[in-house]
Amino acid sequence: MAFGLKMRKVDKNIIDKKVKEAAEALNLSEYLDRKPKQLSGGQRQRVALGRAIVRNPKVFLMDEPLSNLDANLRIQMRAEIKRLHKKLKTTFIYVTHDQTEALTMGDRIVVLDKGVIQQVATPNEIYNNPKNKFVAGFIGQMNFINAQIDDNKITIGDKNFELPLEIMTKLQDYNEVIVGIRAEKMLSGNVSIKVNTDIVEMTGGERCVYFELNNAKCSARIPLDYTFCEQIELHLSVDNMYFFDKDSGRNLLYQ
Repeated sequence: MAFGLKMRKVDKNIIDKKVKEAAEALNLSEYLDRKPKQLSGGQRQRVALGRAIVRNPKVFLMDEPLSNLDANLRIQMRAEIKRLHKKLKTTFIYVTHDQTEALTMGDRIVVLDKGVIQQVATPNEIYNNPKNKFVAGFIGQMNFINAQIDDNKITIGDKNFELPLEIMTKLQDYNEVIVGIRAEKMLSGNVSIKVNTDIVEMTGGERCVYFELNNAKCSARIPLDYTFCEQIELHLSVDNMYFFDKDSGRNLLYQ
């Protein structure tokens, strides 16, 4: 397994060194004497990554290189690719549908919808200041709730929320908007709303609770020690809300 270097007439000692380093980084050392057809799909994917690593290209083009790997190896390989990027100091263009990979690995993220660029920004900017509803829903777990605006207040569930002047100024032409609240922010406010729970999922260090609010299917990520039964008490705040145009999906507070 020379990762294609023999065809480029590279010195054998250099080939051996590069192959060994790449194989160790990709957990392929014990498979160096095998042919590609003797490898699993995930192993073949790592071989393809090894071929790119040993050639020291000016630009790496990676199209979902970790998709066939198991969860633990995927986490390990994310770290290896980041170390490789830091070491080589070259450009990586990395295509993925996995939002965790995008957020943890990217210096800048390009979010596309049907081939059209929706936003180009840092991971922090994409997550905290999405340009539109598509970006907000694609990166992270966000709830979208139809809400009415009346007399400088927005109504969600059976509660009214006072809108600060700087927000109301931008929403003054709207009677109805889509409110976005991230699942991890459903317990982070001072206005309480009780809702009936539907499904509860254990996700490791926390739980994910599903319910309906304003006829919208929503979810909340909650600590394991948060106590509830058939109802859960949400705690919402305007500070954690995003406001989107119902028709265009534009973030009305985007700056």
